[in-house]
Amino acid sequence: MPAAIMECADFSEFQEALKTMRRSDDIIINTINSVVCTGSFHADEAAACKDIFNQINQGHEKRENLIRNCISYTTNNVKRLKVERENKTDDIQLNKSLRAEQTKLRMLQVEISVEDLIKERSIKVFNEKCRRYFKPPL
Repeated sequence: MPAAIMECADFSEFQEALKTMRRSDDIIINTINSVVCTGSFHADEAAACKDIFNQINQGHEKRENLIRNCISYTTNNVKRLKVERENKTDDIQLNKSLRAEQTKLRMLQVEISVEDLIKERSIKVFNEKCRRYFKPPL
């Protein structure tokens, strides 16, 4: 079983993985300030901003793919549990498992919205700090 799928089974573990992956977005201002110089010293700001932009984009793509894969994995689990429930209508444990998977699916869908907000914030900060040096492709 791939690592991403293993993380999907345990939502707390999944959130920890996302938290670790989001670290670069959390410190984006410090990262940009450390490579985009102010004052008289001028490094290659265009190359630095391009590199930061690529790192930001790669991070967003990885996280979005992870979230979407987990949504797909959990959706399949919900479908499977619903089929099982049709055959065993009085199985209390099965009903609990189904509700737990449905709850996890809703929380994963919320993570897509969270990821969109993080991406929006990071791009806004990037544009504020790097717009003079690098114009990202549309």
